[in-house]
Amino acid sequence: MEENLKYISVRFETTNKTYTFSTTDDSIKNGDPVVVETQRGMEYGTVVSDPFEKPNVSLEIKPIIRKGNDRDKKQFDRNKNDSVQAKRICQEESDNLNLNMNVISAEYTLDRAKITFTYLADDRVDFRELLKVLASIFHCRIDLRQVGTRDKAKMVSGIGVCGRELCCARFIGDFDRISINMAKNQLLALNIQKLSGQCGNLMCCLRFEDDVYKDLRKDLPKMNSQVEYEGERYRITSMNVIAKNCKLENADHAIFISLEDLVKKGKYNKPVKKEKGEGSVA
Repeated sequence: MEENLKYISVRFETTNKTYTFSTTDDSIKNGDPVVVETQRGMEYGTVVSDPFEKPNVSLEIKPIIRKGNDRDKKQFDRNKNDSVQAKRICQEESDNLNLNMNVISAEYTLDRAKITFTYLADDRVDFRELLKVLASIFHCRIDLRQVGTRDKAKMVSGIGVCGRELCCARFIGDFDRISINMAKNQLLALNIQKLSGQCGNLMCCLRFEDDVYKDLRKDLPKMNSQVEYEGERYRITSMNVIAKNCKLENADHAIFISLEDLVKKGKYNKPVKKEKGEGSVA
């Protein structure tokens, strides 16, 4: 049985996330609809990969229940339509109870055994009374899940300043920590408004471009540092590691040179490369 087991990725339209499942069905291929069981219950998804080797993870990899059929697709479409009204009802009932909740979405499991409501709130919400009201309306299990602004942007999606679909909605599965130091590494003006995405937090692209900029800057002096170039003292006032040039200024004039010339001909304090473990506190 283990020899025939293969692993594939399945994406769920409602959350736009991809997870790994196992199967012994050789007829399942990339692009096929499938029915699987997740932590939330029975769900309908789409295969988005060819078979691959077993991933090195300790978590249990659940098997695909079966390929999706026309009846599953009709049920999935019905659930999507009904979820719109369910979201509206949940928002109305939370408003009636004076709960400070912004309901973002509602999602039925494929078998309609459970419905999950996601919401934004500034503080913790006591929704015990709301659960009773919703259970009496929908006659199924109710799950209320609080999410952050980044999760909302991923679910709603939109167009970023680059003109493309938001990275969080298009391909980012899990959110990494993003800091203002990443903007500094990329020599960007520290304008929080321009560095923030539609979620109001620092843009995700700062994170997955950070390693490249660190590598490009590893042998270069810092901004505003003093250098000696062709017998004169200058201050580095701008640097573009992508275009590979920089601007040097002193009281008399300013010059533009390549980063290659700066490294070869310029005299400055070279960045210190610490050995692993150096500087640690016992």
